[in-house]
Amino acid sequence: MEMKRSSGIILHPTSLPGPDGIGDLGPETFRWIDFLSESGCSLWQVLPLGPTGYGDSPYQCFSAFAGNPYLISPTMLLDEGLLGFEHLSKRPVFDPEAVNFSEMMVWKNTLFEIAFKRFQKSRNKNLISEYHKFISSQSYWLDDFSLFMAIKKIEGGIAWKDWPPNLRMKEHTAIEVFLQEYKTSVEYQRFLQFIFFRQWNSVKSYAKSKGVILIGDIPIFIAYDSADAWSHPDLFYLNAKGLPRVVAGVPPDYFSPTGQLWGNPLYRWEYHKKNGYEWWIQRIKNALEQFDILRLDHFRGFAGYWEIPAGNPTAEVGRWVKGPGDSFFRAVLSALGSLPIIAEDLGEITPDVFALRDKFVIPGMKVFQFAFASDPDDPFLPHNYSTNCVAYTGTHDNDTSLGWYETATESERDFIRRYLARPGTDISWDMIRAVWSSVAIMALAPMQDLLCLGQKARMNIPGKLGGNWTWRMKADSFTEPLRLRLFEINFLYNRVSHQIINNHKSINPHSIGKQDKSR
Repeated sequence: MEMKRSSGIILHPTSLPGPDGIGDLGPETFRWIDFLSESGCSLWQVLPLGPTGYGDSPYQCFSAFAGNPYLISPTMLLDEGLLGFEHLSKRPVFDPEAVNFSEMMVWKNTLFEIAFKRFQKSRNKNLISEYHKFISSQSYWLDDFSLFMAIKKIEGGIAWKDWPPNLRMKEHTAIEVFLQEYKTSVEYQRFLQFIFFRQWNSVKSYAKSKGVILIGDIPIFIAYDSADAWSHPDLFYLNAKGLPRVVAGVPPDYFSPTGQLWGNPLYRWEYHKKNGYEWWIQRIKNALEQFDILRLDHFRGFAGYWEIPAGNPTAEVGRWVKGPGDSFFRAVLSALGSLPIIAEDLGEITPDVFALRDKFVIPGMKVFQFAFASDPDDPFLPHNYSTNCVAYTGTHDNDTSLGWYETATESERDFIRRYLARPGTDISWDMIRAVWSSVAIMALAPMQDLLCLGQKARMNIPGKLGGNWTWRMKADSFTEPLRLRLFEINFLYNRVSHQIINNHKSINPHSIGKQDKSR
């Protein structure tokens, strides 16, 4: 993958401002893209955009292909004539700094049902034509997903393993009867996906016009309670009743004496190989219709993964199993012609993982926060970076940089102050500057770091159930002093693309430092 020296921000759309309880794909997203472009950033990295399930985690979705309907913007539905002003007049007062998922879902589902009824009666020929083209072109995943979600709703939201046996095992007669009886429920799910992708495609087109590249995220494993596992059980190690025989996780290490039990079903890689990795290639193609570059989560699982017998209470008992390795990436490369991929190669990594990454010239990740428990040889220190890597101050799984610094050991705090030659009074931006000035081809930071926020703004604590994924940015966060400060370091460290400079010819890069009074 050919990359250019660039920079960007990690910000999930749910964290954007907006009036409907959660960030969405409406006006604030376009304002955000403007801010990125005008500050010299050409990268926007998001978390998976799939429909979230229990725990609201974007890494445990009901589908590896579908979009999250709660990202649909009611404002855009208003513009389409699918909602009226009267429908938004009873909008609840939501917390502007945190997502309350349960309250937000009630509100948005009410709006979506109104929009669907209006769509059914719509005489907008262009909209209806687009809808039929969408359901035809996406049928390879949309049909099963819409059916899965409709059954799930009728069954009270329970996991598919607890559905009536004939539906659980997808018996033909039972499915036909369901489709006849609940045709409208299935159509409703198709409608939501149509609207989601219609809005996201508008976002992607606008980002392209502003010189902003979208970085998406593909979790290696899918959720068990998903349309993928239900409709394609042959792809996974499931027993005759559709239950997992083995599940995913990681073994005990320094950070977790019992390991991490994720519980995702594991792939029958030999079966995938015989089919030319058809499902995976389709999945990646689908993702590349949404994004320009993909972060491949848990990259090490393609070299080798930890297999845990289903039913075990922890991840302590398991075994390492060889992953698909070279054959997988050769198949993807042959199908796509390139590998626009970033490898999430963090954690306990063995040499075979780095060998696989380097064989296909895939950039890995460097997280600055990880660098200060060791010595100057630490690979996460910027002076040890190679060019072909993507450098971060931290990720969605880390504390914010300020939160990390405030809770770090005194030894780590001393090390980073000495390394940066700074007193630690502006640690977030000191760390941003170090990452931006490195040789890494791409440099990114979570938006929380640009805003110098502490622990309360953390997006996720791995292994913690509940309370994650809720942080939202205030509406007044896109300030002019912040934009100028960000543009300055992008200019100084040669991370502003020519397209962005051409888009904003009124900006004189050489005067930015003189204007910036925020430091």
